[in-house]
Formats: sequence, structure tokens, C-alpha cells
Amino acid sequence: MSQIKGPAIFLAQFMADEAPYNSLPAISAWVKSLGYKGIQLPSWDGRIMDLAKAASSKDYCDELKGQTNGLEITELASHLQGQLVASHPAYDELFDVFAAPAVRGDVKARAAWATEQMKLVIKASRNMGLPVSPSFSGALLWPTIYPWPQRPAGLVEEGFKELARRWQPILDCAEEHGIDLAYELHPGEDLYDGATFERFLEVTGNHARVNINYDPSHFILQCLDYVGFIDEYGSRIKAFHVKDAEYRPSAKAGVYGGYLDWKSRPGRFRSLGDGQVDFKQVFTRLTAAGYSSWAVLEWECCYKDSVQGAAEGAPFIAQHLIDVPKRAFDDFAGAASDVARNRRILGLE
Repeated sequence: MSQIKGPAIFLAQFMADEAPYNSLPAISAWVKSLGYKGIQLPSWDGRIMDLAKAASSKDYCDELKGQTNGLEITELASHLQGQLVASHPAYDELFDVFAAPAVRGDVKARAAWATEQMKLVIKASRNMGLPVSPSFSGALLWPTIYPWPQRPAGLVEEGFKELARRWQPILDCAEEHGIDLAYELHPGEDLYDGATFERFLEVTGNHARVNINYDPSHFILQCLDYVGFIDEYGSRIKAFHVKDAEYRPSAKAGVYGGYLDWKSRPGRFRSLGDGQVDFKQVFTRLTAAGYSSWAVLEWECCYKDSVQGAAEGAPFIAQHLIDVPKRAFDDFAGAASDVARNRRILGLE
């Protein structure tokens, strides 16, 4: 049996106002027909669920589970709410669309709303029996990612200190209800690679609920060792987005993209199998690290249609799942333990 569960699919990119993408029963029937066994729900999408009701009613959560055509709900994703916990003023208008209309244009009210939304996600996850929520960290420092103009001494430290202050009540709520937060390390967030994750972990006092949603596509675009990353942080990886990407060096643009559209950028997201991620190594290293939760397709591609990407995703994930061995491959050549024999071999007798 495979240690990693799957295949599963994140529904956010597929939701729409027309059938079968506009309700939980309809879209779950569609993805089940493609071979998926689990679905990750976008907790902010009212076509899928009423988050406040899920946070207060286990009966309602059981009703939601009954609408999935037998598929397992893997996690409640909280990326959009997490994004608004902390946001630099440069992005206020752009991110306002993620918030409830009543708090748009009011930065403090929006951040308070996002904090309460995250707490609702945590409580709803508890009611559904889901141990983790993938999310974003938000960002106060992102506009200063490149050190020009020179960053004033202490700016980065103050930014992470404030980020931790904003997340502390959410993390305390997560601890109270036994839910891990798995931050997707993503450009545009203050947590976008291993080094920034370590900074956040430190300022939160190595909080047990600070964890990672592993997505190798974001590391491909940063030219980061995405396989070695698993060896470094495997114990903190609590969720897994299976997403492909490619980075093809260009004479005109680099990792920053030059304000080009997705098709023209050197780095872009691709459907599974169309990019450069070595998923055999990814699944192998995650298995070795003891990861035992879901492998969830997150589809994003500027070339291929979403329906084709979803159809290809289920068998792609299934063929990468690893059945962990019940015995060692060289057991046939082994010998029983014998202390005296071992000492003779070592020349100690």
C-alpha cells in the first residue's frame, strides 16, 4: 500500500458558475469520473461551502461530506484569507477583491476579518476531522525583496516580528484545536523559500503548528533545489501540491520575468508531466521523509486547457505513488544476529 494518499485535486482553479463546476455534488462527481479519490476545498468559495456554518456545526460538515460522491475531503485550503492577514500597502487595492465587501478599503478591518476567517477555517477543519490547512503567510516585506534601495538595518527583523505578531492568535487557535497550518512557500509571500520559512519559525518560537505546503513548481521558478528541500524540511511538510513548472533561460528575461505574460516568461507553470519537475524523485524523497498525507493536483498552465490537465493529472499522480516495502530487498542474503560471530568478523575474538 502506498504511504502517500492520492490522487486528489484542488478545486479552486476549476470552480465556475456553470455545471458541473458550480456545486460540490456536481464537481465532485466530475473529478471522481476522472479517477480522483480526494478533493481539497477552497474554503472561501461559497459555491462549495458556508465556512462560518462549517466552523459552528459538525452536522453541517457531515452533510458536506455526504455531497462528495464518496470522495474524501483532504483539506480546507485558506490561501486567500491567509494572504490578507498581512499585506503591504502597495497591494491593498489589488488584494481587496479577496475580502468581504464590508471591509474593503479598510486595511485594519480587513486584517481583522482575515484573522477571524483563519480561525473559522481551523474550527471547520476540526469539525471535519482534517488535521491541516494549506495557506499563505501574507507579506509585509515583499516589495523590498531586492536590496535596492538598500534596506535599513533592522527592517527585515521588524517585518518578521510583525508577521509573527499577526499570526500568533491564529497559531494559538490552531494549537487549541489540533490543526497544523501548512504555508505554501510562494513568491509574493514573505514565506517563499527555506530561508524565509526558518526566519518565521524562529520568530514564532519554533511553533509546532508552523508547517509547509510543499509545491515544487514555485522552487523551479526560483532555481532552488526542490528535492534537497524535502531532505531539509521533511518533518515540517504537512501538505503537498503536485504542480509542474519549467524554467528555460532566456536572453531577454530572467527569474523576475520582465513583466512578460506567462507564455513569454522564462519560467511558467505547466500541466503535470509537461514541465521539468522530477516527480519520481519528489515522491521518493517525500516517502523517505515519512510524508503520509495527500498528493493534491494544483492545476495551472498557460498552454493546456484545465479539463485536459485534470484528466491527465489523476493517472499521473497514481503512477508516482510508492508502495512502501514490507521487507528489505536483500533479506534473502541476511543472517541471524549473532554477537559472537560479529565480534569474530571484527577481529575482536
